[in-house]
Amino acid sequence: MPLSSHPTGTGRSWVVIVAAGVAAGLQVWKVPPAVPFLRHDLSLSLVQAGTLLGIVQLAGMLGGLAVSLLAELIGERRCLSAGLVLLFVGSAGGGFAWSAAPLLASRAVEGAGFILVAVSGPGLIRRTAPPGRFTTAMGFWGAYQGISTFAGLVIGALVLQVMPWRVWWWGMAVVALLPLPWVLARVPRDDAAGVRGVANALARIGRTVRAPRPWTAGLVFACYTLPWMAVVGFLPTIYRDGGMTGSWPGVLSALVGAANAVGSIATAALMRRGLPTRVLLAPAFVVMAVTSVLAFAVDWHRLPAGTAGQFACVAVFSLTGGAIPATLLRMIGELTPAGGSAPATMGLIQQLFNAGSFIGPTLAAWLATRTGDWHSTWWITCACAAVGIVLGLRLGDRSGAVTAPSVPQPAVGVRCGGDRRRAGRVRR
Repeated sequence: MPLSSHPTGTGRSWVVIVAAGVAAGLQVWKVPPAVPFLRHDLSLSLVQAGTLLGIVQLAGMLGGLAVSLLAELIGERRCLSAGLVLLFVGSAGGGFAWSAAPLLASRAVEGAGFILVAVSGPGLIRRTAPPGRFTTAMGFWGAYQGISTFAGLVIGALVLQVMPWRVWWWGMAVVALLPLPWVLARVPRDDAAGVRGVANALARIGRTVRAPRPWTAGLVFACYTLPWMAVVGFLPTIYRDGGMTGSWPGVLSALVGAANAVGSIATAALMRRGLPTRVLLAPAFVVMAVTSVLAFAVDWHRLPAGTAGQFACVAVFSLTGGAIPATLLRMIGELTPAGGSAPATMGLIQQLFNAGSFIGPTLAAWLATRTGDWHSTWWITCACAAVGIVLGLRLGDRSGAVTAPSVPQPAVGVRCGGDRRRAGRVRR
C-alpha cells in the first residue's frame, strides 16, 4: 500500500474518514447518559459503571500495535471498514444484554472496532487530504472525540427520556454502519502492491517501538485523556447527584464535549498560521489543572454562581484540553523514526491513549466511592497535568523547532523521515 507524496482520491475524502471517527466515538459516548438507566436495569455498581465507560478502550489498550501490523499487512482502508462492522456488531449485541457481563463483553467488541478506526484514520487522512488542508484535516480528526461527545450526550439525553436504553444501543449500531458505503465509495483502495511481508512489517514496527519519542508522546496523550475521560465521562452522573433533573445533565455535558472539539479545531487553525507546537502542551495542562481545582475543590452550591460557575470551569477545562490531541496528532510524522512505521507510531500512541481512557473513569468512580463525593476528581487532573508537562518538555525542543507544519509519515510502504510541508506545498 505505498503512498505517493501527494494525496489520492477526491479533495474532500478526508471528511469521510472524520465522519467514520465520529461514528466510532459515538459508541464511546452513548454510555454516559445511559448510566442511571443501566444501573437501575442491570443492577450495576458505580465502579462497574466506570468500567463500562472505560472497557471500550480495552482493545486499544492491549492491541494498538497489533492493529498497526494489520494495517501494514492488509491496508488501512480495510482496517477502517472492518472497524465499523465490529462497532455495529458490538452495539447491536449489547442491546440484548441481560446483565453486566454480556454488556461488558459487547463493549469489548466495540473496543476492537474502535481501535481499528482510530489507528487507521490518521494515515488515511494523509492519503486523502490536499497539501494545503492537511493541518485542518488533522485538527478535525483530533476533534472527533469532542464532536461525538456533544452529539452522543445531547441525543442520548433526549432519546433516553422517551425510549429504553436498548433502543438507543440498536440505533447507535445503525449509526456505526452508516459511514461504510461512503468510505468504500470515496476513500482510495489499498494498493495491494504496497502490502509488505510480515518480516518487513515487523522490522518497521520494531524500529518504531525502540524509539523513545513515540512512547513519550503516547504518555503525554494518556496524561490528557485519563483526566478528561474521568471528568466528562461521569459529568451527567455528577450533575444528577447534585440534584439536576431531566435532560439538562446530558445537555450541559454535551456542551463541555463540544468545547473540546472547538479547542482542537482552533488549535489546528493556529498551527496553520505558524504557531510553534512547543508553546501549546504545557499551558494546556496548566489550565486543565487550575480549572479542575476550581470546578471540584470549590463548593459551588454555596456560591451565587452555583452550577453555572462549575460548568464554566469544566467547559474551559475541556476547551483547553482540545489543544493537546491536535498538537500530538500533528506531530505523528516527526515522531516516527527513519525506517519506522507510521501506523505503529499511531498504534502505540493510541494504545497509551486508550490506557488512560480506560483507567480514568474507573479511578474517578473509585475515588468518589472512597471519599463520598466527586470533589476528589481534581486530584487526578493535577497529578496527570504535572506528569504531562514534564513529558511534554521532552518533546518540545525538537518539535518546537519546526515552525512550518510537516507532513506526517506515510502510512505504509514509504520510508520515514522524508516529506516536509512548507508554505502549504510538499517539498519533493
